[in-house]
Amino acid sequence: MKRLKIVLFVLGILLWNGCSTKTEENRKKGEPFGVNLACGDFGGVFPGEYDKHYTYPTASDLAYWHGKGLNLIRLPFKWERLQYELGGELNQHDLTKMKEFIAAASKLGMPVMLDLHNYCRRYHNGEYTIIGHNGITNEHYAGFWKKLAIEFKDFDNLYGYGLMNEPHDLPEDAPWFAMAQIAIDSIRTVDMKTPILVGGDSWSSAKRWLAYSDNLKNLKDPANNLIFEAHCYFDDDNSGTYKYSYEEEKGTPNKGIELVSPFVNWLKENGFRGFIGEYGIPENDSRWEVTLDNFLNYLSENGINGAYWASGPWWPDHAAMTIPTYKGGEEKPQVKILEKYKETK
Repeated sequence: MKRLKIVLFVLGILLWNGCSTKTEENRKKGEPFGVNLACGDFGGVFPGEYDKHYTYPTASDLAYWHGKGLNLIRLPFKWERLQYELGGELNQHDLTKMKEFIAAASKLGMPVMLDLHNYCRRYHNGEYTIIGHNGITNEHYAGFWKKLAIEFKDFDNLYGYGLMNEPHDLPEDAPWFAMAQIAIDSIRTVDMKTPILVGGDSWSSAKRWLAYSDNLKNLKDPANNLIFEAHCYFDDDNSGTYKYSYEEEKGTPNKGIELVSPFVNWLKENGFRGFIGEYGIPENDSRWEVTLDNFLNYLSENGINGAYWASGPWWPDHAAMTIPTYKGGEEKPQVKILEKYKETK
């Protein structure tokens, strides 16, 4: 019996060391964590006036995060600004701004994910309309992605095409699955190499993934290069607004792990790759930092990376969760947690 206990103890140490080594390998194999640089999605006026209602990040917004080793950038943008008319040509002004940014990131070795931040909707004929209604067809949406892929497919630092930010509240006659499949098919007519990131339904909720997004496992990609994207905020309604205290929001050290585990387990069961496109915490209570640290460690142990929400040049200092592009002064407390998960070459 004593010999058996010794054998089991040694096996336990070996397994633990193997798991620890695997975690380090996941962090080192080119799957970086990073941030959202949001500002191209700003403003409730569409298409809006550049540098008044919205803008795009520039090379100067990359330096701080590159220095922190948080190299993956999720770049939100709006369909209405890249394509004024359904089926029309792309807006060269905004296209150029995005290309300039991706080229600047390429010089620093920073991958960029294109994030269509439209919630399965578009302003059209004076109405905010779900794709599939009011004259907006799935074919319009898929055709837009084809035009975009033609423009960006040759960038060497393109991390992937984010098909749609946070689909939600879609009627039965406009399912997200059908939109995603036609967009995948359209992109693959011009680009067979770049990953395609598919967000989940119901605001891409990791917690509600099985209830709303399980059917996405049936999507077909001729390039077999899909990455599934979930979002995860730790406040009580999972909205990321953090209106109340840590206690009122039912915060706990492992709440993030509990919320994201349905998505992580789904990935494992189906042999898929995953990405957490949004997560974040406020800076008013250090207990949330523990939750964030445990959450990121869990993702890292499972080979999943993500992008913090959010940074960018237009965020005010008082905004919940956000880390404005660093311009001197006191560093935001969330950064020291994020830095633990920096890319190591």
